[in-house]
Amino acid sequence: MKPIGTHNYFVYIITNMVKTVLYTGMTNNLERRLWEHEQPDTNRFTGKYKCHHLLYWERFQYAEDAIAREKKIKGWTRKKKDDLITEFNPEWKFLNDDVKE
Repeated sequence: MKPIGTHNYFVYIITNMVKTVLYTGMTNNLERRLWEHEQPDTNRFTGKYKCHHLLYWERFQYAEDAIAREKKIKGWTRKKKDDLITEFNPEWKFLNDDVKE
């Protein structure tokens, strides 16, 4: 993924292999953050539930906008998150390889 503009912040949703758990996060380096989620650490939510498969992402120029969007999505119901993912990624394909340079 090539940077757009001077700043990149991402809100993303990842899941486990069977797509039963969703985790919403924010980062300034999506590729690095996905790699971090892949590292086994059962003391963290994503490690415990094996969430590291990317389903959804958005790019923002300003960190404040990304933080606000992350908080908003985290407050949503599972159905609303499912609808957001389906609009962006209708087949719910894992998109990890799409963000690697």
